[in-house]
Amino acid sequence: MLLLRHCRGLTRVGLLKTQRVQLLQGAALPVAVCAGSLCARWGSSHGGHKSGQYQRSHGPNWRHALAGLLAGTGAVLAYGLHHSQTEQAAATIVQPIAPASSLPIYTQDEVTKHRSVEEGVWVTYKGSVYDITEFVSMHPGGDKILLAAGGALEPFWALYAVHSQDHVLEILSEYKVGELSAEDRLMQQSVKSTDPYSTDPERHPALRINSLKPFNAEPPPEILSDNYITPSAIFFKRNHLPVPQVDPKSYRLQVEGVPGGVSLSLSLEELKTHFPKHTVTATLQCAGNRRSEMNKVKQVKGLNWGIAAISNATWSGARLKDVLLAAGYRSEVAQQTSHVQFEGLDSDVTGTTYGASIPLNKAVSEEGDVLLAYQMNGEDLPADHGYPVRVVVPGTVGARNVKWLGKIIVSEEESSSHWQQNDYKGFSPATDWDTVDFKSAPAIQELPIQSAITQPVEGAVVERSAEEVTVKGYAWSGGGREVVRVDVSLDGGRTWQVAQLQSSEKGQVPAPSPPPGRAWAWKLWELTAPLPPVVQELEIVCKAVDNSYNMQPDSVAPIWNLRGVLSNAWHRVKVTVKEDEEKQKLL
Repeated sequence: MLLLRHCRGLTRVGLLKTQRVQLLQGAALPVAVCAGSLCARWGSSHGGHKSGQYQRSHGPNWRHALAGLLAGTGAVLAYGLHHSQTEQAAATIVQPIAPASSLPIYTQDEVTKHRSVEEGVWVTYKGSVYDITEFVSMHPGGDKILLAAGGALEPFWALYAVHSQDHVLEILSEYKVGELSAEDRLMQQSVKSTDPYSTDPERHPALRINSLKPFNAEPPPEILSDNYITPSAIFFKRNHLPVPQVDPKSYRLQVEGVPGGVSLSLSLEELKTHFPKHTVTATLQCAGNRRSEMNKVKQVKGLNWGIAAISNATWSGARLKDVLLAAGYRSEVAQQTSHVQFEGLDSDVTGTTYGASIPLNKAVSEEGDVLLAYQMNGEDLPADHGYPVRVVVPGTVGARNVKWLGKIIVSEEESSSHWQQNDYKGFSPATDWDTVDFKSAPAIQELPIQSAITQPVEGAVVERSAEEVTVKGYAWSGGGREVVRVDVSLDGGRTWQVAQLQSSEKGQVPAPSPPPGRAWAWKLWELTAPLPPVVQELEIVCKAVDNSYNMQPDSVAPIWNLRGVLSNAWHRVKVTVKEDEEKQKLL
């Protein structure tokens, strides 16, 4: 069942010479039919295919949606889903298919032989055999999809459960070439599929869930600013993979790559006892915080975070700089290397781990305060936050704060991880999924100035009899830049008032101003102001200013980007002013 790529894809990769051409008798060469920018795929009958039996073709780039399923990477899936949405309106071509009973029977050994583009890329799912060779060459995520070749899809389905949907099954059905032998079916059924998320920790019921597998959630805005130090239980959760089970007794942290230095293998106890313990209060923010506001301008790809994918905690552990010094780091090393890579212990079914990197100068700076943290808010790290050890990179996007840390590598290169190279990057509003080139943009490190309103929430009602309204929120800036002012408007930005800033828990002695460039923690803010007369609705707006006089943009549209990251426009909340009942009667 050879299907033709659309014209653009054909010019890039040409026609694949797959094993399927040789195996399926009577398969005709594919034919391209193009009309303007539209190119349709014609499939021809295979051996045993009967005329009069048809199947819909979804268009060539549905391949990417399935590729996203196999690879489990956000940007890849987004790429495919974009094309699925933009091409649904295209003309649909029907193609003959064979009834299941007439398809060839293959053994698992025969399927296993098809593990490359040259020999064909075959997979099995629920006893059926699929040849997915065609979209492998078009897959923008590299060779990762090939790791599923010759085997079953079920482990991938379990890992990336969010993709196990009817439309994906329908897409997969287009590539069916046979059935697995009865003996091998029984053997597959005898192997129980395990859910890699079954050992994930329990979570606080107040959290608002964006995805269950992997688990991603944020606290309700109205409780986010109740505490200067966010309780660990409601600190936002951002996981890319299942939470690993790590035995603290056998845990080892590997450190390697220091030119002229030595490799280290540190136990948790050695990390705690061989290096001074430092404590830093630092705010972490997901790159996708407030993505939901970009979705209101134009749909983006990614978890639909509200304003609470940000939290503040105290972190304790060894300084990364001290550990690198123990591995032989010297100042002249900076002339030979530029990056420090981190690898987590969380992995997918292929063994691919989460990874990221930061610039070497941040890692070794006395003022960088990068920690190998083993405590959060005075207690052992919770499982969701990286137990037993995670990296905390103050002032830097959450994606670089790798959890469940297993390896540190000093390198000339950035991490090759998908999340460093093909995600968490910003682009122009003009860039779309047809033109995006992830290699052209730098990986996000420091985040821009940010603020948001936590109270009142959108749609709240304020009683006119109260005569005043209290507005609360948070403000933070990346790179250690201190927030020096938050402006609040009750009339959509026509007039402004300055909020009171809070840099410690209420009732405590205010914390002294941090050293320049080391303002790692957010500031909470509050404003109580008289209710404007007459108005029945308030449009409350906030905007923050840091000590470099960076300010938030006034609207979302100019900063919109296809991944919905770096969303930091003025935050706006509309609330209703309810008149007194007695006054309403008089009116």
